[in-house]
Amino acid sequence: MNVILLSFFKFAVLATLGEVIALRMRTGSFIQKNFGVLPRAIIWGLFGIVISWAFVLFSRGTPALLTSLGWCDAELVFATAGFSWGKLGVAFCVSVAMNTIFAPVFMSFHKITDMHITRYNGSMRCFLHPINITRSFRELEWEKLWSFVFKKTIPFFWYPAHTITFMLPDEWRVLFAALLSIALGILLAIDGKKVKVTS
Repeated sequence: MNVILLSFFKFAVLATLGEVIALRMRTGSFIQKNFGVLPRAIIWGLFGIVISWAFVLFSRGTPALLTSLGWCDAELVFATAGFSWGKLGVAFCVSVAMNTIFAPVFMSFHKITDMHITRYNGSMRCFLHPINITRSFRELEWEKLWSFVFKKTIPFFWYPAHTITFMLPDEWRVLFAALLSIALGILLAIDGKKVKVTS
């Protein structure tokens, strides 16, 4: 339970900070009407819990997969403390697996939650209404998501960044990821779409 709470608060603070920095980059101001800092922080906290679970799934599942594919000592190498080229190779595979399978879904849903918050003028009322998934999928800027977020940030930033993450001891991974979430918040918020409520 403590790990879950720590994941929530680390991401709620640091990733939201990243979005606030991105807002400053876009508008010249750290505060903007309808931005919804508190709802974004809550959403990021929940995402932080999911990300910490993804770390467990991929850091254990990928070495097992590599072992089944013939890399006989992948699990042992990855579990060994310290640096080795073999461990670096496994960490890179873990990063590629997580960022290829999990990250696009996560980043797309993150955009959808941003749009939902904006529809309700950044107020806590957004939590009283379900997300209109059909409408949100239609309004997502898929070209920007593909050309910038998926095609550029994942292979050129997140693959190497999370390779470093998975080289760290278990207890440091979530903290390092939370620090990286500042960059994630910036990358995902730079081209954030402004959506007004129409109901």
